[in-house]
Amino acid sequence: MRTVPKLTLDDARIIMAAAEEKSREIGVDMDIAITDDSGSLLMFHRMDDARITSIDVAISKAFTAAAARRSTRAYGDVSQPGGPAFGIHVSNQGRFMVVAGGLPLFVDDQIVGGVGCSSGHPDQDEIVAQAGIDALLAHLQA
Repeated sequence: MRTVPKLTLDDARIIMAAAEEKSREIGVDMDIAITDDSGSLLMFHRMDDARITSIDVAISKAFTAAAARRSTRAYGDVSQPGGPAFGIHVSNQGRFMVVAGGLPLFVDDQIVGGVGCSSGHPDQDEIVAQAGIDALLAHLQA
């Protein structure tokens, strides 16, 4: 049997607060989703001017990052025609995202969740997700 860390609601609150702060800092309201290690939603927030069309995208980015244990950016090139993962974007009832903005969250080399952001440019989405992850990791080190 293996003992693994689990993401809690309090952890998700730390991630969300930092992600929202970074979103405000860069001037782009975001849809922000946080999942547990199975990709199940723990927390979601749509900031005031975030795109309604990005709600499902943010949730699916978090799902993909947690379930696949890789960033959604990592699937961008390999999912193109002729790539080894071509067609993966239609898996899991179309929830599998292949654009930046979804990051897996590891603690002690164990997957504990995923963070997905959407509404900005994919690079902005990823920066906001990373800010949330960094805040939690810093909190755990304190």
